[in-house]
Amino acid sequence: MTPIPSEAPALVEQKGALQKVEDPLQQAAVAPLRDSTAGTLRCIKIHSRSRFKFMLVETTIISYGPGMKKQWRILTPDPHAVNEISAGLACSPVVAAILVNRKIDSLDAAGRFMDPSLNHIRPPFAMAGMDVAVERLARAVAKKEKVLVFGDYDADGVTATAVLYEFFRQIGSDVSYYVPHRISEGYSLRPAHIQNHALPAGVKLIVTADCGSASYGAVETARRAGIDVIVSDHHKISSALPKALAVINPNRHDCDTGYEHLSGVGVAFSLVICLRKRLREMNFWADGDEPNLKTLCDLVAIGTVADIVPLIEENRIFTKAGLEVIASESRCGIKALAKESRIDIHAADAADIAFRLAPRINAAGRMDHAALAVELLVTGDPEKADRIARRLNTLNAGRQKAEQQIVAGIHRKLDAAPRLLGKHSLVLDHSDWHEGIIGIAASRAVEQFFRPTVLISVKDGIGKGSARSIPGFDLYQGLSACAEDLEAFGGHAMAAGLTIKSSRIETFRQHFESIVQATTRPDDFVPTIRIDSELNLNRISPGLIDEIEALQPFGSGNPEPLFMARGIQVLSPRIVGQKHRRFLLNQADNPSPGPFPAIQFNIDPSRPLPEHVGKIAFRLRWNRWRGKRTPQLIVEEAQA
Repeated sequence: MTPIPSEAPALVEQKGALQKVEDPLQQAAVAPLRDSTAGTLRCIKIHSRSRFKFMLVETTIISYGPGMKKQWRILTPDPHAVNEISAGLACSPVVAAILVNRKIDSLDAAGRFMDPSLNHIRPPFAMAGMDVAVERLARAVAKKEKVLVFGDYDADGVTATAVLYEFFRQIGSDVSYYVPHRISEGYSLRPAHIQNHALPAGVKLIVTADCGSASYGAVETARRAGIDVIVSDHHKISSALPKALAVINPNRHDCDTGYEHLSGVGVAFSLVICLRKRLREMNFWADGDEPNLKTLCDLVAIGTVADIVPLIEENRIFTKAGLEVIASESRCGIKALAKESRIDIHAADAADIAFRLAPRINAAGRMDHAALAVELLVTGDPEKADRIARRLNTLNAGRQKAEQQIVAGIHRKLDAAPRLLGKHSLVLDHSDWHEGIIGIAASRAVEQFFRPTVLISVKDGIGKGSARSIPGFDLYQGLSACAEDLEAFGGHAMAAGLTIKSSRIETFRQHFESIVQATTRPDDFVPTIRIDSELNLNRISPGLIDEIEALQPFGSGNPEPLFMARGIQVLSPRIVGQKHRRFLLNQADNPSPGPFPAIQFNIDPSRPLPEHVGKIAFRLRWNRWRGKRTPQLIVEEAQA
């Protein structure tokens, strides 16, 4: 028997009266059975049916995670803008509505969105610090000075490192790269890197890639040693800038160029764009051809998608161009990794990057050393690329196993202390958790429990933490408010990392909970399904699916469109691959050429779909197989 959380009075029967669940945070954790009274609980005995998924309380289910109730919200775009875009682009009103839903609400903006050409990028020359950085780099190139590219160990940092290193190598610079070991060295440029690596190697200029905005000590150590530092980064800056020669970071307070959406590799690529222009002005390529920067866009696309920055404006353009480069098979490292990932490289999309390529690149830094991933991306040797790709695939399998162990550990902690699920946040720590994996595990916890989550791996009195958030809570601001509890922290609104003394974890847990509680609303803890449009099945056509595909690449800031249909009949369901369900769909009130093939991923096979469903939320794609294509609905949610 598991005790009722005493901190959640809405979950406790007091003096025999049924207590109403008024707080949507608690409602998100309560899903009554069909014949029970919605919003009420009676606490007698709890029988665990499946760990943290369902717990039976007489006639009521307390549901954590996948079973929690979700709010369906149908977006209502401005009809005038929809009509204008539909007429001007000669596209379906459905697609025009999708564009308006993404704040692309003028014909001009829609035209640019639908034509994401490299010719449409805004010049990045006005970024703060860019002019100083470019002049110093041009001088280093001309004088053959030793340049060190210092990168981060995640996919964004790895690709940013590869972009800078490859460009400098193409133009004949004396360049090397260095990526720290995640566990033994930690994040970003540090004084030890100057003393133990840069100085002995005779480096005269360091360019960081996706890091450095908080490397105050390292920058000062380099300055005293006569080494210039150019910071290339995109992480938020909580205080003064380091005293580097130049800090190129679109999120610095005095930079208002509108590039805040760029990833670390996007900033590095912008630096390359500006440097190439400066070298052109210096007649650097008087006797030869200048590099074609589009060949670097495959790296930019991978880092951009992997870092989950909004796929809008330059990010959309870079990613679209990068997918074209990936399809050309011009980089043997990506070709080898795509083979190991079982990707059709000629039809690769942003989802393939996010769920297949990026996890394997990240596995290098999480499980071994990120330098492996950099070497994969910059090598021109196909045999070497094949060897590294196989190694990354093996490391990724190990990462998946370690992730499962951490998630199981989270469940055990919550099983032992279910009162924690009455909180607005989760802050959990353990000495056996792999610090390279806790970020992924934190994302899984947010998916399941839908609240800001911090997981901390503790070793020798020091905790290394990874945090993930929900849309209603700015994680970086929340950690800033708890700065007195932390040794260091950094990141973004949705993801962050931190270092903390183990003796401060409990204080931080309480402080962080109070910050989350004070800065959120109850509705922030109810997952929302945002529906782009209600779409009857008889409106599905090949032309519509083609138009939806033209909106790619999908990702943060440009999610794949989600539709809703009502009154659905489910036919011929069958389980495939142990945890996926294939079936056919009809809509009785709106006869269509169907039934339409459909699939639902990562389901509980023991919970069948009813023959008739009140409404479904679905995505619409082509299913390509052996040269043929057929419409397919990907069902995300179904509600009786």
